[in-house]
Amino acid sequence: MNVLITSASRKVSLVQAFQVALAKVSPGQVHAADVSSESAALYLADQAHLIPPSAHPDFVSHLIDLCVRQEIGLVIPTRDAALPVFAQHHSAFQAAGIRVMVASSQTVAVCQDKARFNEHCCGHGFSVAAAVDLAVLADDDVDVFVRDRVGQASQNARRIRSVVELRQHLAHTPDAVVQTYIDAPEYTIDLCADFAGRVLSVVPRLRVRLMGGESVVGRTVKNDALKNATCSLAESLNLVGHNTVQAFLVGGVVHFIEVNPRFGGGSSLGFAAGAHTPTTLVRLALGQDVAPRLDAFEEGLTLLRYSQDVFVPGGGLIGDKS
Repeated sequence: MNVLITSASRKVSLVQAFQVALAKVSPGQVHAADVSSESAALYLADQAHLIPPSAHPDFVSHLIDLCVRQEIGLVIPTRDAALPVFAQHHSAFQAAGIRVMVASSQTVAVCQDKARFNEHCCGHGFSVAAAVDLAVLADDDVDVFVRDRVGQASQNARRIRSVVELRQHLAHTPDAVVQTYIDAPEYTIDLCADFAGRVLSVVPRLRVRLMGGESVVGRTVKNDALKNATCSLAESLNLVGHNTVQAFLVGGVVHFIEVNPRFGGGSSLGFAAGAHTPTTLVRLALGQDVAPRLDAFEEGLTLLRYSQDVFVPGGGLIGDKS
């Protein structure tokens, strides 16, 4: 079976992880696709493809045709903006015999709208940072965290400590989500569920150091509160495949921040710790049964991320006609 990773960009480690998975489970190739020929992961994959952006009217038909021609059985979307498109057209891919790692349109919509996500959590008994009532703000200092209601890569996310600054921010971003600031350890939980929503693995990792909203230093931890709350949240949302869940842990209580229903930048830490979800997904796509292994990972494993360089000789860029 072949696998296609879309929006491959710089996700070299994800490409390599699926190459490892296929070597273990089933002979096949990892295909990488992106809109730009300057995406490093294209040159480390077994096959590379330039594709139209997800907003293009021919995106779905192009992808299905590509998958059929290349005998691709599993598609891994990795870009937030493409998830609603894949979710909406999931049945078309399925009819062509192609499995896509994407949740339902409703689940994707809730996860990508921070206000709706908070409402979902509160309605299902999960804790989140308290919402701030903007109507009763005085001229005193505040301590809040603001985020775009719909956004990614921590765009416009920041801590604000004065009402004046908050009002200035909201004048430019009126739809921002404003919550009380929580000063506590922050975790990302890598959760993998099968395509029916059964949770198979959960790996919490402490976000030790961040850069551009992504964890560049992380450490695996075993914590029942994080594990149990995240499993329950996943079941309430009907998450499938690999998901990255962000949360605070305050006095044993989990306060959820958001769910990204896709692979995250630091997901390779979970792979190395023993929860190799690319292998799990390949097995699931092949119809194999995979048993849950919620605590089967190494605790205290630390990830130190760094950049690598890819060199392409003259005329070697994909699609380069010079």
